[in-house]
Amino acid sequence: MTRLWRSGNIAPSRPSTLVTESRNMKDAEFKRQFDATLLAIEQAIENSDADIEFETANDILTLEFPNRSKIIINAQSAVRQLWVAARSGGFHYDFDAASGTWRSHQTGVELFAELSRLASEQAGEAIRLA
Repeated sequence: MTRLWRSGNIAPSRPSTLVTESRNMKDAEFKRQFDATLLAIEQAIENSDADIEFETANDILTLEFPNRSKIIINAQSAVRQLWVAARSGGFHYDFDAASGTWRSHQTGVELFAELSRLASEQAGEAIRLA
């Protein structure tokens, strides 16, 4: 089932359910999922052949590319979301307990698929983070 989403784009009906699931998550569970995700992103970068520098400080993961562009990943605890800032815009993710993944609040796309796309755009080459 699909439905119209804010700007008139068609998106899966799942995002609104994710918002409820994510917002009902306890603080400790949110922190645990967020921390595990940051570690998984770091590991994915290390396992890729991509030339991406990264640093984590105060729950903010910064990815820096050779062209000096950055992707910033951080927690928004008040709304239980993971936020990504990239050259192409800002993206908000809710945790989907059923799949154990973070999904875009706007589109339902999985976090690592979106990070792969964003990193590829910023690096100017295909990058797959998994």
